[in-house]
Amino acid sequence: MSAGTGGRGELFADGTDGDRTAAAAAAGAGGGTRRAAAAGAGPGTTGGSVTAVTFSDRAPGPSPAAAPASHVPPGVPPRRDGSAPVPRARTAAPGAAPRRREQSRERGRERGREKKPWGKIAQRIVPYDLQPDVLRQELVDLGNEFRAYQRSPEPDLAVLAALHDRKARAFAAWATVADDASLREEAERAEAAARTTREMNANRLGLAPDGDGPVIERLLTRVQGAHGRSVLEYVRVRAPLPTAQARLAVLMLTLRSARAGTGNVTGQDLGGWLQGDAERVLEQLVDVGWLRLPDEVAAADVLDARPEEPVQVTVPSLLLDAPRPFSFGKVTRARLSGWAQRTVGDRKLRKKKSGAATRLLAVYTAAHSRPDGRLGGAGEDEGLGLDAVAGLCGLPPGDVAEHAGLLVAADWLADGEVVGGRLQGRLAERVLPLSGLL
Repeated sequence: MSAGTGGRGELFADGTDGDRTAAAAAAGAGGGTRRAAAAGAGPGTTGGSVTAVTFSDRAPGPSPAAAPASHVPPGVPPRRDGSAPVPRARTAAPGAAPRRREQSRERGRERGREKKPWGKIAQRIVPYDLQPDVLRQELVDLGNEFRAYQRSPEPDLAVLAALHDRKARAFAAWATVADDASLREEAERAEAAARTTREMNANRLGLAPDGDGPVIERLLTRVQGAHGRSVLEYVRVRAPLPTAQARLAVLMLTLRSARAGTGNVTGQDLGGWLQGDAERVLEQLVDVGWLRLPDEVAAADVLDARPEEPVQVTVPSLLLDAPRPFSFGKVTRARLSGWAQRTVGDRKLRKKKSGAATRLLAVYTAAHSRPDGRLGGAGEDEGLGLDAVAGLCGLPPGDVAEHAGLLVAADWLADGEVVGGRLQGRLAERVLPLSGLL
């Protein structure tokens, strides 16, 4: 055992194991000397100061004056030698470690979510941990592309059909991974939407649904064709007079004023629709209250109206304060009016001097034809019911076949005959652009 001073003048004493005591180092680190508290201090005095020397192989307790006060928790017994007990380490609350591990895992998951792009499609959140990752990325991209398509100024049905195809494949794969029947149903709905969109695009471009066949510039879309049929049904049921001439005038004036109850007409319009019966039919419609002319304007004055100064007529049942029978906008109204005008004024029908009933039948067959020109629906619904046709045209059902023959002669119908109470046939190729795309 030895004693001495360190390199900084610190007092130390080595015990049998050669360790330097912490107490000696602490005595020198304080930067000052401690005076002896009692006489008879042993070796280790330096410069008039007395410092207690502590050996590493002995652990004497500190003097009462030097020992710091320590906090003893209530209920902890003192040591046998009278010294203050050492407080025990705090014990973690039960379940704290599992909670910390779960919190750590949650933070890891949050970091994973931040790294992967957020996605939503068809009102569904794409799970951030969906596997395989290529499927998740496809669903995220599809959601973004559908939203971008909805914001595009012009619709592109070919693009929309392709998006529905991709959605069908992606949701089918997602349904397999997640074993979710609702996802499989969503995939089937996407397949049906893709088929419908392709058919709409083909109809708009004049193509067959499989993309083959000649390109036909259609005058109406399928939706517009449906609106046209609603107008024909309205005229069939609501026309105030039973004659074919009155019904034809009601049809054309309804299309002119369908949006707000008012529309412009000229003498040229009326002469083309009704030929020599125009003034008489106008007066009849005014007399029954279905049509209203401006003050101090007679039916004869309307016949003199020129295109640069048309007469504005009013249909009270179509005014804005009345219940609206139609739901289409101004673009569709204009398109339907042009479609009917082109049908009624067909060159070959004029050449054959077709009457109002024959022209109404031409409009009805065009509106109720499929893209390939066949009349009516497929299967049991093929052809047109004679009662409905006769009701619009102001004809007895038995006379429909005669007027269908006139349309065949005018090259409006390629063929037409009455079978089992239904008018069957198809449009001539030259009038396919006027098909209502049933």
